[in-house]
Amino acid sequence: MAADLSQIVKAYDIRGVVPDQWDESLAELFGAAFVQVTGADAIVVGHDMRPSSPGLSGAFARGAAARGADVTLIGLCSTDQLYFASGTFGLPGAMFTASHNPAQYNGIKMCRAGAAPVGQDTGLADIRALVEAWSEQGAPEPVTAPGSVTERDTLEDYAAHLLSLVDLSAMRPLKVVVDAGNGMGGHTVPTVFGSLPVTLVPMYFELDGTFPNHEANPLDPANLVDLQARVRSEGADLGLAFDGDADRCFVVDERGEGVPPSAITALVAVRELAKHPGSTVIHNLITSWSVPEVVRESGGVPVRTRVGHSFIKEEMARTGAVFGGEHSAHYYFRDFWNADTGMLAALHVLAALGSQDGPLSELVAQYDRYAASGEINSRVDDQAGRAAAVKEAFASRKDVTTDELDGLTVAAEDWWFNLRPSNTEPLLRLNVEARDEATMAKIRDEVLALVRGT
Repeated sequence: MAADLSQIVKAYDIRGVVPDQWDESLAELFGAAFVQVTGADAIVVGHDMRPSSPGLSGAFARGAAARGADVTLIGLCSTDQLYFASGTFGLPGAMFTASHNPAQYNGIKMCRAGAAPVGQDTGLADIRALVEAWSEQGAPEPVTAPGSVTERDTLEDYAAHLLSLVDLSAMRPLKVVVDAGNGMGGHTVPTVFGSLPVTLVPMYFELDGTFPNHEANPLDPANLVDLQARVRSEGADLGLAFDGDADRCFVVDERGEGVPPSAITALVAVRELAKHPGSTVIHNLITSWSVPEVVRESGGVPVRTRVGHSFIKEEMARTGAVFGGEHSAHYYFRDFWNADTGMLAALHVLAALGSQDGPLSELVAQYDRYAASGEINSRVDDQAGRAAAVKEAFASRKDVTTDELDGLTVAAEDWWFNLRPSNTEPLLRLNVEARDEATMAKIRDEVLALVRGT
């Protein structure tokens, strides 16, 4: 009987509970299918600190080698370290991680050579079809000349590459608290920051895929509480929080206040545009109005796109954009194969803060211009029906414009909101922004009442 992969093959990656939804036997088939679909004669494979990751990645490597591909195992790494290896070696890659999901989950993020994304329309659907067929009919016979499996450490080279992309020569000494959440930031931060004038205060650097302290998901404010308190108690210049696979980075200022990812996007955009005047900068449709404003003020060209890394990377490749940012703290760089790396964004923040005397809160204030709700999730039985009710309620208003590039976006002169369905859960996600707090709260409450039927 063919495996039912409908629950684990997502829009951009593979993710599910181990061993209930997938296991090493399926991982081996995924390795074989990955090689067949990409046509690769060599690949690179890495994994995070989850207990199931070494076994799953090893099984994937066996499956790939059985189809004739040489496999380079880079072992423990962050997701952006895997992208670095894919870009540097010019090889397709597979990263075993479930990012910020709980301990019982694991998954695979896959890319083609040069860290180009593999999603539903770019190979993932074909990989799924092969694995389903082979799970029913049996795995294909190994080729007559199987590939080799070798190990290689890329951490030092990854750190050196990132440090070559940011001028840190004028940086003053800084005290930085880093919460790795027992994830891969605990592996990468000491090496990347090692040569910098930084007094590092580490939190939860022990690699532990059971996440004993808190979920490695800094998007949830509850998981920033420890970092915020530590920044204040240490009198630190800033705090950084990484998610489980350390491809996203959240920033906390010297007061312990979270810095919106949109403000970080604007800050980094200014720095990249100073190096590459007139370039394009990509931002998803949930980032603040501040981002396109700052990009234009800096002589750049802002381009708005859908939420999600495959859309951002697509637009970056199409436009030749120098940089892209999302509200979820994913940051994409042309100098990094258009891939996302929270670590490189963190280095830009350190360079910007360290090259002047003021505190971070003052530095980012110029990029944080509006009142925002943050993302608010509502569990609903009828996503389409509730969204249609919201659309109808605003359709007759003369002072608004609407578009449906990604969910429903409604904009007026002083405010905007976006309402999007989740791809994986019965949720509607609401983001609201306005020129002042009172207007934001009014629109937020009006839309939520329609969504929740209250």
